[in-house]
Amino acid sequence: MASEETADGHVKYYTLEEIKTHKSTDAWLIIHDKEYNITSFLEEHPGGEEVLVEQAGADATESFEDVGHSTDAREMLIQYYIGELQMVQRLLSLNSFITTSGDGSSSWTTWLIPAIAAVVVGIMYRYYMLERKSS
Repeated sequence: MASEETADGHVKYYTLEEIKTHKSTDAWLIIHDKEYNITSFLEEHPGGEEVLVEQAGADATESFEDVGHSTDAREMLIQYYIGELQMVQRLLSLNSFITTSGDGSSSWTTWLIPAIAAVVVGIMYRYYMLERKSS
């Protein structure tokens, strides 16, 4: 998907630290690695401004998708677009998502250990069945 451009025709990149500073006097948020200044939309938001203020200065992608916004809502985002999250920040965010779950434990172990156990059981079963057929 091509990057959108700001009003001056250039894409501006922001760090998470820069975005976090915009949550008290103005409301910036990240949705799908794109940065939006939704300050002027706060009072118009059908779900109330508190919902947006709660997400300000952070990645609101999950919350945005959980609500199931309409195509119209997604198109409205374009007018609030101000830039994108820096690639390094995207990778750090992805790495954080992969390595930790909400409770702080390692999430890869929640699927890797059962997967390895299933493979071992499958191999043992095949070996056992081959032994029975040959005897």
